[in-house]
Amino acid sequence: MKPIFEYLDYRAFLKDFYEAKKAQHSFFSYRMFGKKVGVDASYLAKVLMNARHISEDSIPRFAEACGLQGKEAKYFQTLVNFAKAKSNTEGKIHFEKLLTLKTDSARKVLAGQYEYYREWQHSAVRSVLEYHDFRGDYKALANMLSPAITPKQARESIALLLQLGLIAADGEGRYRLTEAAVTTGSQWRSLAVEAFQEETIRLSRESIKRHPKELRDISTVTMNINAADYAEVRERIREFRASLIHYVGESRNPDRTYQLNVQLFPLSKVGSL
Repeated sequence: MKPIFEYLDYRAFLKDFYEAKKAQHSFFSYRMFGKKVGVDASYLAKVLMNARHISEDSIPRFAEACGLQGKEAKYFQTLVNFAKAKSNTEGKIHFEKLLTLKTDSARKVLAGQYEYYREWQHSAVRSVLEYHDFRGDYKALANMLSPAITPKQARESIALLLQLGLIAADGEGRYRLTEAAVTTGSQWRSLAVEAFQEETIRLSRESIKRHPKELRDISTVTMNINAADYAEVRERIREFRASLIHYVGESRNPDRTYQLNVQLFPLSKVGSL
């Protein structure tokens, strides 16, 4: 089975460990595994089916039963803490700790993907490169963004985009977009996307003072709806986004980069909230 450092879900690791042991020894069972770690077989089954979490005091026993020691055991404990995080802020702390524990090769790729989603300027720089003739002038590239970033940040974005294979220099030295995309699991990605959304919402708020009205379109509406209306409104927003993406995808000769935020949120208590 894969090394522990290639997992981001401790229950997936435990499931693979159990199946590997079962393949080696047909008599290996939930009851036998549960006895080793001090939990009931039915409880263990629920853990492996993602229906329950293991307790804090059982983490060392699971690590020992799986033959994990030192850094591997520490990584396993952090995986459990990551899965059991009660907030995205707590989840980010444990995820970033996982990155420090990973092997160099695995950490470099995942850390790059995480960084791409976590900071707004990386996707903005990538979009600008579709129409801006960038050949190494980081100051000019930095000033293309609104708000402008520093040349150092522009250089860091280019380095990250190159690392992820999202851009490449052509034969004449101009950096262009590739067909590559950042694809990873959703467990950690939601943490970075939330940070990205917070940043773009902040930028949209600042846009009210930063940009004249003719260069922005910010509107608000307050409405009363029921549960069925809410589902329909979300679907219409999804359809609107899809149609707009299709429309701009057929646009020729773009000369600017925009960020669209569609913000729908409750202003009153909803259900159990």
